[in-house]
Amino acid sequence: MNKFISFVATLLFVFSVQLNAAVMGPDELVKKTSDQVLTTLEKNKEVYKKDPDQIYTLVDEIILPHLDFKAMSQLALGKHWKSANEEQREKFTSVFKTMLIRTYSKSLTEYSGQQIEYLPYTPEAGQKIVMIKTQIKQDSGPAIPIDYRLRIKNDTWKVFDIKIDGISLVTNYRNSFNAEIREVGINGLIERMNDKYKKTTS
Repeated sequence: MNKFISFVATLLFVFSVQLNAAVMGPDELVKKTSDQVLTTLEKNKEVYKKDPDQIYTLVDEIILPHLDFKAMSQLALGKHWKSANEEQREKFTSVFKTMLIRTYSKSLTEYSGQQIEYLPYTPEAGQKIVMIKTQIKQDSGPAIPIDYRLRIKNDTWKVFDIKIDGISLVTNYRNSFNAEIREVGINGLIERMNDKYKKTTS
């Protein structure tokens, strides 16, 4: 699944525009902003490779406000979220957020001109959870489907999961986290995640 992370990170940029997503539909939001974002990535690709910190800042200031990290963290921990205390939940959400920032930021430098195709979307009145389906066209090989799950929260659409080639990003993490929690517990998982982050920044 790692080979698709760059596509995920790139597509997350479609939520960078500072608009009221409750007024603009999630599909329209994606379509109106993605071309501008991908052009920016292509134009500044070498700059970001030489100075990754620019990407970190970009992700932190522009992408993160449009992600529901609490929902993502809850889904990633699965059944363990209920057994975790408030301090553990806060620590896990924080380190999970940091992990995603580092992963996405690094992957953004690998963007190489892939194009996005948007599949038909029909909104339904009163929907609070939607899926926006897209696919990444490749020069060789079949297109890669990327499906976004968004929910409306405080009158704003936020992403809480992404399916890449049929595999849920959150479920993929949950399977890994469950194995580690069985071995070392929630506190041990948090410590391992923190250690891994420290190694990547040392």
